[in-house]
Amino acid sequence: LELLYGQYDVRTLCEAMDVSRGTFYNHILRNKRGNTWFEKRREEYRVLIRDVFDEYRQVLGAEKIRTVLVQRGHQVSTEYVARLMKEMGLSSIRTTAKQDYLSSQESGKKRNVLCQQFSATRPIGVWVSYVTCFRLQDRNHYICVILDLFCVILDLFSRKVIAYKVSKKNSTQLVTSTFKSAWEERVPELELLFHSDRGAQYTSHRFQELLRRHSIVQSFSNSGKPHDNAVAESFFASLKKEELYRKDYASEPDFKRSISAYIEFYNMKRPHRTLKNRTPCQMEEDYQEVMSQSHGK
Repeated sequence: LELLYGQYDVRTLCEAMDVSRGTFYNHILRNKRGNTWFEKRREEYRVLIRDVFDEYRQVLGAEKIRTVLVQRGHQVSTEYVARLMKEMGLSSIRTTAKQDYLSSQESGKKRNVLCQQFSATRPIGVWVSYVTCFRLQDRNHYICVILDLFCVILDLFSRKVIAYKVSKKNSTQLVTSTFKSAWEERVPELELLFHSDRGAQYTSHRFQELLRRHSIVQSFSNSGKPHDNAVAESFFASLKKEELYRKDYASEPDFKRSISAYIEFYNMKRPHRTLKNRTPCQMEEDYQEVMSQSHGK
């Protein structure tokens, strides 16, 4: 039986011997332990399969490798070759080539430059951005009526909200307009890193081209890793818990006024533990004072 195993597929052998597959496999498994012939043959075919696989540039699958082996005088079944290939982790590159290529291209374009380094040594060094939604008046809204989006950009040095927009659509226009407001507010003069998730707005050609025109390095969170943009997400958690979840809004203008008032509070009055209980505005004022004293010496 062992001499036939591997030369023909199991179905053919079972039909010829009039036994069930379970009985066949039980016999093989019971007898292969300590069976030096079985192990030797198995290792020989592992080497042969590997050689053919590499010789044909990892292109062939089990059926074609079996054909090559038969042409070279080896009697073996496709099922046996497939099983040994699976044990060795071999599979034709034809099945994954496109996916692997696109993945490598994607990872190259969407690098995580920030790598959870949530601190900066100066203002206007790292900006992070995020978009969130909010349920208003028993309906799903993205921060306002219908699908209203709230986009915010924070400076990681001081955690200050430097720009935000409210929109009814989750669009590239929302992100680009928010960025333009941030740029006009700060007018960065040194190198700037912009980090966000992989949302379609941030990966759009229009937005990426906007960043390139300003010589800004773009960074993306890794797929399925929300902690890569923890600072921005933490801001939204605070906004919702400390403001939005505490009120009932009668209208869209009322809702927008509430957001505006909270951001002013967040920037000017709310102490931050990461800033040693200073506010974002205090953090920046202290920095400017230190810089002034440094230049005055």
